[in-house]
Amino acid sequence: MATTEVMSNAQSVASDSVDDDFNYRSLSSGAIASVVLGVLSSLLFVAGGDSLLSCMLLSPIPVVGLTIGLRALASIHAMPDQLSGKKTALVGVVLSIVGLVGGIGYAGLVHATEVPEGYTRTAFYEFRPDEVEQRVGKLVPPDVHALDGEKVFIKGYMRPGTHVSRTDTPVRHNVSRFLLVRDNNQCCFGDISTVKYYDQVFVQLADRLTTEYSGRMFRIGGVLKIFPENAASGARLPVYTLQADYVK
Repeated sequence: MATTEVMSNAQSVASDSVDDDFNYRSLSSGAIASVVLGVLSSLLFVAGGDSLLSCMLLSPIPVVGLTIGLRALASIHAMPDQLSGKKTALVGVVLSIVGLVGGIGYAGLVHATEVPEGYTRTAFYEFRPDEVEQRVGKLVPPDVHALDGEKVFIKGYMRPGTHVSRTDTPVRHNVSRFLLVRDNNQCCFGDISTVKYYDQVFVQLADRLTTEYSGRMFRIGGVLKIFPENAASGARLPVYTLQADYVK
């Protein structure tokens, strides 16, 4: 009798073990991927603080995260006995939506409000002449040349330790003059001769207006002065200068 009971219990345990093996559900890889991409979607808020373009370039991250998350939810719904991770996929979907909508919305708000009243927005990519203009000797695009003497707003990065003239002193505190360059790769390393004239603006801050050196993006406003004749000197003499009265 005791032997029969032991054998019955053993068979029951074995049966439960087999059932557990068959009831095992794997965590959806799509759910995991959607969470990872959802977390990375927060980068849109960081990029949006710099520029709308930077934010848009990162927008595929939440789009892919949202797509993968929705597909994971569909797969889990179709195969509930084989896949788990519904809550994980939902988290990824929500994070992706927040990153996409919130990030682009924030970037749009910054873009719409960052230019001070009375200034015209411009950008480094506008300073570069196209191939046709270069062939005919127009080293400054006509649309940009029309801004000569006008108040403009431009964003870029401070290049440290550069000499624009003999009186220029590379300092990090109470900076009143510096080169504003297109991106932080050009800002942080390399010989000045490698920077094209259309990728830099010499900034002279107004009286008593100074700033501190930083690797962050700067927002500068002031009167644009253009000297096309300096283009032949490479980067030694500035083609674009800014008499700045606004720095942020």
